[in-house]
Amino acid sequence: MMTAHEPDAPLEDDDLAGYDVNGRMCIVTRESGSPEELIRFVAAPDGTVVADLKRELPGRGCWVKIDRSLVDRAVAKKLFARALKTDVKAADDLGESVDRLLAAQLMQMMNMARKAGQFVSGSSKVDAAVRSGAALAVFHSTGAADDGVRKIDQARKAWHLGMETEEEIPSFRLFSESEMEGLMGQNAFIHAAVLAGQAGEGVVKRAKMLEQYRIGGQSRAAGGAGRLKQ
Repeated sequence: MMTAHEPDAPLEDDDLAGYDVNGRMCIVTRESGSPEELIRFVAAPDGTVVADLKRELPGRGCWVKIDRSLVDRAVAKKLFARALKTDVKAADDLGESVDRLLAAQLMQMMNMARKAGQFVSGSSKVDAAVRSGAALAVFHSTGAADDGVRKIDQARKAWHLGMETEEEIPSFRLFSESEMEGLMGQNAFIHAAVLAGQAGEGVVKRAKMLEQYRIGGQSRAAGGAGRLKQ
């Protein structure tokens, strides 16, 4: 009887070709990984390539590591058509559109966390959340004043030393105020903190994914702050 791991078995996703324990492979690097380390792409009905961030769209899929430069390379080398085994068109700005999708997904989760009481904004509230250990992560707009960021960084350092833990509360600078206003309206912030809870954890997960997509293989800022270099 044919099994899903035998070479002649029908496969839904072309990336299963390695038959490794993870079962998925980046079409650019040819390295395997878990779904959390890769972005799935499929062919839309109109013949264009689209990102399937939720990994639920039907049809054959292919995978690229969470790295903007690799998505751009896959477009330039026409790797999507080869992987999806169909005559598809990957837009030149696919890498940018994926960034916008990831950003919108993060903003949506931030709004959900706010409604669930797991998101606070304002420097004093953020400072208090960090010092109390309630904060899972902090966020600053890219235009936030250095002094305000420094004060919250001091609170993060104080919490880290007091808890004697190797893990710091991560800090992200992913959006300008104008970008947030366009996506979040009056909920735009300069400083914010996400708190413990399912929605809060979802915010951190999506923030890390967007940051990873933007920095690719580059190292994070010193000190493990999780801050995107501008």
